[in-house]
Amino acid sequence: MRRTVTPGAVILTDRWQGYAPLPDLGYHHRPRTQGPPQRAGKLLPHIHRVFGNLKTWLGGTHHGVGQDHLQAYLDEFAFRFNRRRTPMAAFQTLLGLATLLGPTSYDLLYDSELTR
Repeated sequence: MRRTVTPGAVILTDRWQGYAPLPDLGYHHRPRTQGPPQRAGKLLPHIHRVFGNLKTWLGGTHHGVGQDHLQAYLDEFAFRFNRRRTPMAAFQTLLGLATLLGPTSYDLLYDSELTR
């Protein structure tokens, strides 16, 4: 939060308890809900399903993800999710990228971590 949001900004969120420390960090937190949590799947069924799939995929396939690599896992999830109805298109896209870009070196993979 501190790297991407200016202190003093108003943050609108749901009532997830993970956001509770925001006021202590200098943010104006305005939690909102659209009804009881049990209705979340009925109010926003598609996004509820996406986040449910993401959580299941991260916990089941990868058995959890650290903060250092979270964005790479989210990118992979978005890639897979956006091509979920056309698996051959996903494979062809991935194959095409692999042949165009060539191998990824260890240094290239971890370069962003080393420069922090």
